[in-house]
Amino acid sequence: MPFHAQKPAREALKPGLSLPGLRAVLPKTQSDLEALLRAERARVQTETHATMQADIGARVDAEVVRRLDAEVARRVDAEVARQVQAEVARQLTAEVDRRVAIEVAVQVQKLLEEIRLARHKMFAASSEAHLGQGLLFNEVEALADASTDAPDQELDDGSDENNQKSGAGSRSSGRGKRRPLPPELPRVDIILDVPEAERLCACGKHMVKIGEEVSEQLNIMPMRIEVLRTIRPRYACPGGDSAPVIAPVAPTALPRSNFSASFLAMLLTVKYVDGLPLNRFSRVLERSGVEIPRQSLARSAINVSKVLQPLHNLARDALLDSAVIHMDETTVQVLKEPDKAPTSQSYMWVQRGGPPGKPVILYDYDPSRSGQVPLRLLEGWRGYLMTDGYDGYNAAVRAGGIEHLICAAHARRKFVEAKRVQTKGKRGRADQAIEYFARLYRIERECKDATDDERLQARQARSLPVLAALREWLDAALPAVAPKTKLGEALAYLNKYWSRLVRYTERGDLPVDNNAVENSIRPFVIGRRGWMFADTPGGAHASAVVYSLVETAKANGHEPYTWLKYVLERLPLAKTVEDIEALLPWNVDSQQVAMDLAA
Repeated sequence: MPFHAQKPAREALKPGLSLPGLRAVLPKTQSDLEALLRAERARVQTETHATMQADIGARVDAEVVRRLDAEVARRVDAEVARQVQAEVARQLTAEVDRRVAIEVAVQVQKLLEEIRLARHKMFAASSEAHLGQGLLFNEVEALADASTDAPDQELDDGSDENNQKSGAGSRSSGRGKRRPLPPELPRVDIILDVPEAERLCACGKHMVKIGEEVSEQLNIMPMRIEVLRTIRPRYACPGGDSAPVIAPVAPTALPRSNFSASFLAMLLTVKYVDGLPLNRFSRVLERSGVEIPRQSLARSAINVSKVLQPLHNLARDALLDSAVIHMDETTVQVLKEPDKAPTSQSYMWVQRGGPPGKPVILYDYDPSRSGQVPLRLLEGWRGYLMTDGYDGYNAAVRAGGIEHLICAAHARRKFVEAKRVQTKGKRGRADQAIEYFARLYRIERECKDATDDERLQARQARSLPVLAALREWLDAALPAVAPKTKLGEALAYLNKYWSRLVRYTERGDLPVDNNAVENSIRPFVIGRRGWMFADTPGGAHASAVVYSLVETAKANGHEPYTWLKYVLERLPLAKTVEDIEALLPWNVDSQQVAMDLAA
């Protein structure tokens, strides 16, 4: 109890307490007072120390508990984290192993598919039956051993004897009848008559002619090369009163050349139609006694292409008048292309279209395969564009006015490749897809000669249900096939371009595939195997012009050499655009060209 709170002191201070009484309750001496103070101080210190110890003890206990809880929590968290990390690492390792195994399996499958596809391309027959380059060496043996069920392709010799044998059944019915020799070819009669002495009958009378047997054989003469001499007599007055006169020189395709229109037409035909390199044609001429350097032939071909350029320009105008244009590109190597290595690839862009009855096929050379090329070639055109799945055409489509169609044959071809790499004798999803395409193409074959309205009705009634079934099949197959396999790639391609693959059913005049322009590219590809590359961009452009015109002439029913000869003789005489337009393939009558050649 504090000093000032002691009961005697408080009582002493009460009112009415006398001085003697106050003295009685107060300490008697200073030492007693100090002792009392020390005792009180000691008591207070003891109580304070006890209170502080209790408080510190409580605090220490709380801190210890807190630290213990924190340490326990830390250790628990660390253990949990360790276990979680171990589990995650285990699961990640298992997942990586699983994915690696899947990727390895996919890569192995892909390699096996590529090996099977390469072996099929090298050794197996193609489903799109053409005589491949590998068969050209033994072409005679390959065709001679062909099945006798195929029609005989030999020409009919016209003899009554053979006709009688055929009627008597001595000839295999599977071989068919020989085709007759073309009636427009000139005939040379060789008469084998019975000697006069053998025409005397045993009865003493002379035999009379009662008929004849005629047989025909196709004959060919080696290349005949001749020199055309143009002689222009010069006339003058005997008295010298006037200047001499002479007939003007007839205009020619190449005024400073000693090659005639017929020679130039043959030069372009053997190179751009028959695919014969110029050095081989030079050797052919050499066998006939004429030595012409290959450089001279190449220079003449380029110069003739410049003469034919106006026809190429007018043909482009006709192409852009069509509602549908097919387009594709193929590679060409140009050795002296500026800013490009000689081994790099340039491109030949091919378009096919034209108004009804006027098919146009155009080649255009460009060192690039970028989307700017079709954008330039199709500038200002509006219509339906049929291509493969190359994204380079998207820029032209985005420019507006062009409806994009995708070739169904390309989609089908990818399933054909997928079928080739699957296990032999095993039927898979690729076979199912090919069957869907077969049904679609069967409808197109049956409507080949129908009108556009009839074809549209057939597509709406028959093709759309097949396409709906194909779409349902595709949706079911997509998640079940690995995307990096040949089948997965085929499914992805079909799914990506589906909306543009089915657009041909919107109208009756739209094509189902891009085969028309691919067939137009084939002569260029065959020729490229022979000459392999172009020397300069000028030569590549010249090739584009000539290929365009000879392929357009063929598409319009002309024999290329006769049409070229006809054009090269008349083009130098053309004075107006109308004169040049009259020489376009669809404006030239085939009989007129043939008669001109015969004359």
